[in-house]
Formats: sequence, structure tokens, C-alpha cells
Amino acid sequence: MRKLVVNTFVSLDGVMQAPGGPEEDPTGGFEHGGWSVPFWDDRMGQVMGEFMGKPFDLVLGRRTYEIFAAHWPHTDEPGAAELNRATKYVASRTLDNLEWENSTLLEGDVGEAVARLKEEDGPELQVHGSSDLIQTLLRRGLIDEFRVWIFPVVLGSGKRLFGEGAPPAALKLGDSEISSTGVVMATYQPGGEVQTGSFALEEPTEAEIERRRRLADS
Repeated sequence: MRKLVVNTFVSLDGVMQAPGGPEEDPTGGFEHGGWSVPFWDDRMGQVMGEFMGKPFDLVLGRRTYEIFAAHWPHTDEPGAAELNRATKYVASRTLDNLEWENSTLLEGDVGEAVARLKEEDGPELQVHGSSDLIQTLLRRGLIDEFRVWIFPVVLGSGKRLFGEGAPPAALKLGDSEISSTGVVMATYQPGGEVQTGSFALEEPTEAEIERRRRLADS
């Protein structure tokens, strides 16, 4: 069974919209595109190279696919060869012509289509960007791992990794590292249901009250 991994950059308040540049996704009047760029350091590039240096396929929403397709086939930047070589599975109701090499549309219900992909043999499936698609994958319980980079910046509004209506769930930390610029690079796996408790003091039993009274009188 193939592992489905979400790779995403988020602000401290959970926004994942347009981390790489103003032109990526200005929908909703978002004005802070490119917010991740000032925090980049060499170690972040190394970590990115490590998980993109292994075989993978991509599962992408329409907007992220169009952003990637307009950039990666036309550059020799690190990661370009891997992204161009990977099979791209695209979730879209409007696209009918995919020009980026090794791209194919997901047919029918997206959740069911991704579930079928996971059952096939092949490399891990990586989701980059694709905030709307992620919400569908969350609701279907299809995500096996989150590689979340948390940037020390607050954006106030924008598309979030865990949007309104995301199902409650616990996560467990796989590993973490902090860049020289304060970016927390963490890996999480699903951890089951949310567990709750209370720090409130328990009400003492009648026997405990009596014991305390006797101690006070002695």
C-alpha cells in the first residue's frame, strides 16, 4: 500500500496560502504571497532535497498543478528533474488538457480515486499545496503523514491547512528540527482520536474530608 504524505508550509496561525510568491494564489484578496521566502536557509534546502530525492508521485489540486506546470518544466532549479519525472495525478473538474509530462486526471470521486491509488504498487504519493484537495483527503482519512514546516510569522487570514470542518484527530510527532531562521520542520502521523482530561482539582470524598479534619484537630 502506498503512503500518502502532505508536504506543506504554514504560518504560526495555520495559513498555507501562497507561501512562494504573490502570484501563486491571491484569491480572497490575500496580500502576503511569498511569506516563506525570507526564512529560507541552507538546512531547509537540504531537508527538502532529502525527501524529494526519493521516488514519489504527486497528487495535486487544479490551482497547484497549474502553478507547478507553469514553472518546473522551464527551469533547472533543484527539484525540477524529480518533479518533472514524477507522475502527476490531478484533481480537477475543469481541466481537460494536461500538458505537463506524466500528468493524468483523476476520474470520478476524488476521495475514491486517491484511495484506489494508495492500493496500487508504486512510490509514495506526495501532496504539495492543494489546500482544497487536502480538506477532502482529511475528511476521508486518507493522509498517512504530514510534513509540516511552521514559519514564525502570523498572517491573520488565508487558506488554512486544517480548514473549518476538519475532523478532530490526534497526531503523534515523528521527528522535528529547527532551521537557523526559526522554522520548525516537523513530521506527524495520525494518532487516533482526540483524548481529553482536566487539570481541575478533584472534589475530595467524604472520607478524605474526615481524614483532613482529624489531622487538623490532632
